[in-house]
Amino acid sequence: MSTKATVNYHVRKDAPQAFEFDVDGVVGHLKSPELVSITVCVADLRGSALQPNFRDDGIAFVSSPSCVTDFESGTEWQAAYEQELDELLKAQIGAKEVIVFDHTVRIDDSGAARRPARNVHNDYSRTGAEQRLVDIVGESRARAFHAAGFGFVNVWRPVERVIRSSPLGFIWPRSMRPEDWMDIGLVYPDRMGQILGVAANPEHEWFYTSGMRPDEVTIFNIYDNRGRPHLAHSALDLQGDAQVTSPRKSIESRTLVRYARP
Repeated sequence: MSTKATVNYHVRKDAPQAFEFDVDGVVGHLKSPELVSITVCVADLRGSALQPNFRDDGIAFVSSPSCVTDFESGTEWQAAYEQELDELLKAQIGAKEVIVFDHTVRIDDSGAARRPARNVHNDYSRTGAEQRLVDIVGESRARAFHAAGFGFVNVWRPVERVIRSSPLGFIWPRSMRPEDWMDIGLVYPDRMGQILGVAANPEHEWFYTSGMRPDEVTIFNIYDNRGRPHLAHSALDLQGDAQVTSPRKSIESRTLVRYARP
């Protein structure tokens, strides 16, 4: 089964491009690179025999109930949830070590602090991933992670209710071309980063899983130093979303994983 959705692709340019945050010292003031809105066909994998696997496709949809239901009150929940993520990634993708370093709750509401990302992207370029590795573990341990094989892996989960609008969608890695990717800078007041933006290509094959519940998660690869595919992704504005009254609420957790013993 497929449906139509609107996504915002990046536009390839000769000049460097970047998201600039808190511009002119104003918190929340964001300058964005140029984006173009395009309607795409999206395959719904709910109930489909065609399911991606993390080893070959860099993504998996799995059942993973959590004891945590409130991700917004303080930080007391983090230890329990991070232990669940540690066990999940060791069981599902063969990680030997898991470092959870970021949680982001997103609510698709105009008053929310963090809304779903609506640009087609991947969270790290190679340069950005290599720098983030050093930032997290230091240069000495980074060398050991390189030798053992490492990756940055996101775990995405609905919060409180079933996802009825703006679900997270992905492009099959097999339909991507090297020239579709482009470096996009992240300019913060105190640091620099880099992601991968994606240019439009009619060959892109989009997919998602509809009606995801809080007991289901998406595990997807962001970077892998041994070449496992990474996933271009974006929130999808599906046809019919305007009639949905309960906004999407989700949590994404970023992890650094080591795959073998040093």
